[in-house]
Amino acid sequence: MSRLFAALLAFAALLAGATPASAATITPVPDFGANPGNLAMFRYVPDGLPAGRPIVVALHGCTQNASGYGTGAGWTQLADRHRFAVVLPEQRTGNNANRCFNWFERGDTTRGQGEAESINQMVRHTIAATSADAQRIYVTGLSAGGAMTAAMLATYPDLFAGGGVVAGIAYRCAATMIDAFSCMNPGRDQTPARLGDAVRAASSHGGPWPVVSVWQGSTDSTVVPANATELVEQWTNVHGISPEPTRTDTVAGYPHAVYESGGAPVVESYTITGMAHGQPVDPGTADGQCGQAGAYLLDVNICAAWHMSGAWRLAG
Repeated sequence: MSRLFAALLAFAALLAGATPASAATITPVPDFGANPGNLAMFRYVPDGLPAGRPIVVALHGCTQNASGYGTGAGWTQLADRHRFAVVLPEQRTGNNANRCFNWFERGDTTRGQGEAESINQMVRHTIAATSADAQRIYVTGLSAGGAMTAAMLATYPDLFAGGGVVAGIAYRCAATMIDAFSCMNPGRDQTPARLGDAVRAASSHGGPWPVVSVWQGSTDSTVVPANATELVEQWTNVHGISPEPTRTDTVAGYPHAVYESGGAPVVESYTITGMAHGQPVDPGTADGQCGQAGAYLLDVNICAAWHMSGAWRLAG
């Protein structure tokens, strides 16, 4: 009997191996709302995702696409590991020839309008489609996607619990394309109060405000490090705290600063020394690793997505 039972178990295992369950894929969502910004929507939902899980919105950089960024930055990998859905907006060349989100256009970064409203509609659609936890929605992005992340946090602070800006730019730094280039390099120096006022004027929201993680390469000449300082000053001012860090340390050998309110971290910054323009990744499957190296996806032995997911407590 024991041999027969073992044989039956082996046969069952063979059948299971011959017909594996289909893996989740990044899929287009053609109809998610009025879409005033004329963006394309893609979504990644792990197989068997239960109700009540978080959502992360991941915004690609210029010349990138939704699928490549979502996979390369590590977000789909982490979605499988930690069980959350990923919304992947994609810019169309008809909106911007370089596929940059139009983070500098007032019509695309004002609440209820343009690309910002399209992204809002994608999130609302996904909350309904996956029965997600509407209190655990996060947004992140690289470069133009990072600047659009800052815009989404400013215009929809009631929707997002937090965000991660990678090589991005403070909200309302620019109003035209010419402004955009000067914001990127050499940067624009504004007072913390003016930066904070721009966020407060973007909606009628009175708080609580999203928590914000800022990532910047120290040798980035496309979006210079001064922009990370502006982002920290903007969001510490919004939170009503000092722009001086509460504490500093190093993570994977890189400088890390934390800014607390009431004993809780609400803003943090990572300076990736020696890194140029791109998203920090650390390819692999070990704890702390994620992402795939590629254009503007830089293997610097730290995965920004993994650290954001930990700060946002997406696991579980």
